[in-house]
Amino acid sequence: MAGKANMHELGAGTSGINAHHGSTRNPYDPGRVSGGSSGGSAAAVCAGLCPVALGADGGGSVRMPAALCGVVGFKPTAGRLSNSGLLPLNWTVGMPGILAATVEDALIAYAAIVDQSKPGPLQQPELSLPLLTCTRSMPSIRLAKYAKVSVRTSIENVVTVPELWAEIAAAKQWFDDSSEDIRSLCGKALRMLHAQYGWETVEVTVPEIEEMRLAHYVTMGSECTASLAKYLDNMDRSEIGWDVRIGLSAYRSFSSRDYLNAQRLRCRQMYFHEKIFEAADAIVTPMTGVTAYALQDDALRTGELDYISGAALLRYSIAGNFLGLPAITVPVGYDRGGLPVGLQLIGRPWSEATLLHLAHAVQEACCAAGERRKPKVHFDLLLRED
Repeated sequence: MAGKANMHELGAGTSGINAHHGSTRNPYDPGRVSGGSSGGSAAAVCAGLCPVALGADGGGSVRMPAALCGVVGFKPTAGRLSNSGLLPLNWTVGMPGILAATVEDALIAYAAIVDQSKPGPLQQPELSLPLLTCTRSMPSIRLAKYAKVSVRTSIENVVTVPELWAEIAAAKQWFDDSSEDIRSLCGKALRMLHAQYGWETVEVTVPEIEEMRLAHYVTMGSECTASLAKYLDNMDRSEIGWDVRIGLSAYRSFSSRDYLNAQRLRCRQMYFHEKIFEAADAIVTPMTGVTAYALQDDALRTGELDYISGAALLRYSIAGNFLGLPAITVPVGYDRGGLPVGLQLIGRPWSEATLLHLAHAVQEACCAAGERRKPKVHFDLLLRED
């Protein structure tokens, strides 16, 4: 073990700003965020301090900082990795994850830490590990592009035909609901995958995307306050950073009815996603809606609640956590400011082998096309002086 990494306080944020231990800075630009909550792990791998780091992912907290720092972020299916030794902060949406320099490193770490010795709470299929050298043997892959809103199931609810077509058009925009550079690079990646491997992309519409986001927030917040209750009830709230204090106050406002309704929505979303996986091998999205944004000096002491930037960072993360699906992000280029951009693949439950294989193909197609840029802050631990 190389050491412990910094993180957003209690995992309750997306920036990586920690009022107690300092803010983790992005190695590509130390004036920008590394992402949260596992930003320290992402920055350590990005800066070359270690090839692999561990994190916890309750709402994109491994994959999102990985994308902002230009490394691979891998979250297996819920229950695949043991939670022993980790704080059970969000026991149905949070799980361990891996941050690595390459897909190969992520696979090695995954093979080393996955535990098949004890039966988990869920019925798991036998562990399978892919051979990453046979990418061209996967020519018939179909990737599903998320949509933003669903076309209403009842035509009678639509007033006019033009309104119906307007809603269909809006449904096809969610994949592109990101910055211009991210939209361009992720679209280019899909075209390269089609040209190099023959992979097809299909448009899909997921009903109740916004409802899923809110249901995930209610679930995560309710479980967080339940897990921390014995600590929060016996501590001075002034010890907590301002941003986390506000977040915990919001979490405590959720009722048991809110939590149960969120689980009803979870069952509906699992059904919708099962239908998607009948038509596609994986879902593809950008990892984040924006690249790393600037650290504000006045936020370093107190923390920061930037819900606009936070929502953009988490836009594509939710299904992986709320539904327990395996997901991985791979770097696919850099925006005009030289900041990394990640592409995300989401798989059906227990499809880690397929997902790692697809991610390796993305890495081969997209990283080979352009030289990987070294971050501004980087330590070559293999460099030796004579």
